Amino acid sequence: MSLRPIIAICGTTGVGKSKLAIDLAQHINRRCSNSYWRGAKIINADAMQVYKGLDIITNKVPEAEQKGVPHHLMGFKEPGEQYVVGEWVNDTMKLIDEMHGNCEIPIVVGGTSYWVQHLLFPDRLIPNEVANRPSSPLFREDDDEPSWSVELAESIFALPQELLTIFQHLPEEPPSAKVDPDAAFQLHKLLGFLDPVVSQRWHWKDTRKVLRNLQIIQDTKRRPSDIIHEQSSTTSHVKPRYRTLSFWLFAESSALIPRLDVRVDDMLSQGLLDEVRWMKDLATRKAITDNKMLGINTDYTLGIFQSIGYREFCSYLDAPNEETYQEAVERMKISTRQYAKRQVSWIRNKLIPAVEAANADDVVTPFYLLDASSLGDLWDLNVHKPAANILESVYKICASYIHQQFIQITDFLDGKTLPDPRSLSQIAEEKLKVKKKDVDPLAVLQARKRRICAICTVEDARPIMIEEGPEWEIHQRTKSHRRLASKRLREETQSEHKPRDVETRL
Repeated sequence: MSLRPIIAICGTTGVGKSKLAIDLAQHINRRCSNSYWRGAKIINADAMQVYKGLDIITNKVPEAEQKGVPHHLMGFKEPGEQYVVGEWVNDTMKLIDEMHGNCEIPIVVGGTSYWVQHLLFPDRLIPNEVANRPSSPLFREDDDEPSWSVELAESIFALPQELLTIFQHLPEEPPSAKVDPDAAFQLHKLLGFLDPVVSQRWHWKDTRKVLRNLQIIQDTKRRPSDIIHEQSSTTSHVKPRYRTLSFWLFAESSALIPRLDVRVDDMLSQGLLDEVRWMKDLATRKAITDNKMLGINTDYTLGIFQSIGYREFCSYLDAPNEETYQEAVERMKISTRQYAKRQVSWIRNKLIPAVEAANADDVVTPFYLLDASSLGDLWDLNVHKPAANILESVYKICASYIHQQFIQITDFLDGKTLPDPRSLSQIAEEKLKVKKKDVDPLAVLQARKRRICAICTVEDARPIMIEEGPEWEIHQRTKSHRRLASKRLREETQSEHKPRDVETRL
């Protein structure tokens, strides 16, 4: 059976992803009278745009610019709620099923490429139904509950009492490593006892990931590393969930950085600070509700509080003056540039290797880079027209999915030849050339282990953890590490000589 068709659009902030999605939806809607499709709808894949209100800080496309194209999974969650990748994937799959049932093309668009990747390529998420989960006693006898693996049960029985107590009463929310480093380290220490392999992947300060893995252990009664190993052994290669036509909108840094700086200035003129004040009040109200300390306990890695601009302007609102304002503006611009850089890195290092692995036997996920360095007169030439032409090339095979019981499915291209993705532009030729990477989940887990730097660690309960590979090599060359290493060497040398001096005098 042919895979069902969708369109996916990814890229950094500020490259016109929403504009292209709306353009393509309108293109499909205009020609639907001559095709099997009745139209197209957009599904949001931006982790911040799922929240209600706060349209400026989350950069939602204004309703007037949506041009009547329906947008789903946008502005439907309360700002204080959490909404994670697994929930989004499930909600998106339901919407895609509904759209296909109505002969509509789903267009998934957003800058959270992590979400898009897990939608396109299944069996890469560990089951994690932990929202509002009831706490349950360990080792209860229940035919409806999975049994504990022998190795894991032995590890639990061997836990020191203080760690066993933590495991029996896991917190609902991850502690802040900044506010309560002892609690953060104890969680990581617990994970190290129960699943040493996974614990080496996460920094002890990354309490959200550490707690998530502990919750997975409680819910599945298995080690996360065992689940990942099972995924690796049962999946020889990446199998896509849909027949996806993907577009990566890319802009050169020389064009993108000034554009992002202007965007920050525009957001401020549109009322960004009012939204930050509202969010700050929300954080205070939430802290009171949760009986937490006020002011210092906002976790900037959770929910809407991850939005660029909130953290940067919080200090300004505490002490408003021209100097702190300009510092906050510059911090926000720097954070936006860094985020764009991380987005490109994810696409090149994670998403493209997964796409290439999926296309090893058959091109079911064609992936195109479109040059969005110019959003003016060159937009039609470099972005809209190439995307529309490519869409036309795959249109008939998309239609054949819906009517495959009535017509014979032809070959993938239906007699037409799709352009080579690297042939669209010089930028495409350069950026789509990526080193072949292992997409096996276990290999990725093992390749991203963290090690403790014994030289730089002053307190055992506050270890300095660095990812192996390039990050470790860079760390070893830092001035602070080399200075501490030299100091340690001098101390060890003096310690070695001291006993011999005493022996000589005797």
